[in-house]
Amino acid sequence: MTSSNDTIFALSSGALPAGVAVLRVSGSIAFTALSALIGDLSVPPRKATLRSIRNRNADVIDQALVMVFPGPNSFTGEDCVEIQCHGSRAVVASIFEELQRHQGVRPAEAGEFSRRAFENGKMDLVEVEGLADLLQAETEMQRRLAVEQSTGRLSALYDGWAMRLTRARAFIEAELDFADEEDVPGSVADQVWVNVAQLKREISEHLERGQGSEIIRDGFRIALVGEPNAGKSTLLNALSGRDVAIVTDIAGTTRDVLTVDMNIDGYLVKMFDTAGLRETADVVEQEGVRRAVSTAASADLILALHDNDSVSKQFDDRFKDVPCLNVRTKLDLLTQIDKNEFDLSISAKNGRGLDDLRSRIKFEIEKRTGSSHTLAPARARHKKRLEETLNYVSDALNSEAADLAIRSEYLRLAATSLGRITGRVDVEELLGVIFSEFCIGK
Repeated sequence: MTSSNDTIFALSSGALPAGVAVLRVSGSIAFTALSALIGDLSVPPRKATLRSIRNRNADVIDQALVMVFPGPNSFTGEDCVEIQCHGSRAVVASIFEELQRHQGVRPAEAGEFSRRAFENGKMDLVEVEGLADLLQAETEMQRRLAVEQSTGRLSALYDGWAMRLTRARAFIEAELDFADEEDVPGSVADQVWVNVAQLKREISEHLERGQGSEIIRDGFRIALVGEPNAGKSTLLNALSGRDVAIVTDIAGTTRDVLTVDMNIDGYLVKMFDTAGLRETADVVEQEGVRRAVSTAASADLILALHDNDSVSKQFDDRFKDVPCLNVRTKLDLLTQIDKNEFDLSISAKNGRGLDDLRSRIKFEIEKRTGSSHTLAPARARHKKRLEETLNYVSDALNSEAADLAIRSEYLRLAATSLGRITGRVDVEELLGVIFSEFCIGK
């Protein structure tokens, strides 16, 4: 049975074998466990020192760099040890075997190091989630978004708003409690509501930027749509730089939705190759067409592909609510083209026009996200609590006929919703979900 008082250890670096493996130990007897491995504890804090790691029989397991971080000045807030050894499976297994011989020392669970950092006040929930996103970031924009959270910039914004709400409540309650005192002017609440109205505008603008951050974090969804043999699979292969889709001259080759993640100028783009849209008696192909329609309807952008044999150059009305680019394909087979009929013309075979297509995709992404990438909520959990906060603030502002005490209570509820984002109040039920996203050792 695990205990939060146990000393924990884990591999914190990548998969073995590797050139170097980084092992972490955290807890009350972390230094005792290290002393048993190196024979003494004459290691200066926060400085790398070369030591021989030995087993219980004093046989050398490896030469390694060791560092100690006395609590509370460590990642978890506890006494911590870091061992940088050779990344051999045998070496790591031997060190772990020696660590586990100590009573009260056990392997860490997923996210347990970060959870202890949260519980010991070293990080709040927004910073923890930002760290998880940073570990999983695949593109430059995802990295930037995660850094804003993990370094505390987003938390500082929310804490500042909560402080302003608390200050507003303090002035209102002062007017309620000391209405007869000369030190508390009767008009103080008027200025409070001006400030609360400004705060409402700031939260609304912040929420509006949330869609852009979701696109950066989760990816920009593009559906390739068109009639059979319009060049959808060929384009997917050309943009991804590898043969991920089967390409033939047989109409109806693609029957299912194929997804490829790609990096376009620092943005994660999820490209969906879909079945050709046409009337068919084939039951399997009918299902493919149905899935194509469903995928396109939920996309952020549709690339409607048309070749010289396409029956209609007008896009399908079923997708009228989704932004669309009409793209002329197989440009290499044409000697003349009406450029006014299409947004772009490309040849996936020889690469002509693909750079223009990538630039246009980036432009479409930045129309949704904004090019400045200011602070914005990146998770559905954040948006939900911010919407709650905004509703409570609106209730406080719109209840002019209500008692001041009721309006003050709305402000208290708004501040509580903000506190739930960072983990300041009432978030116990969230912790297991959030920390389960981490790998072992973080």
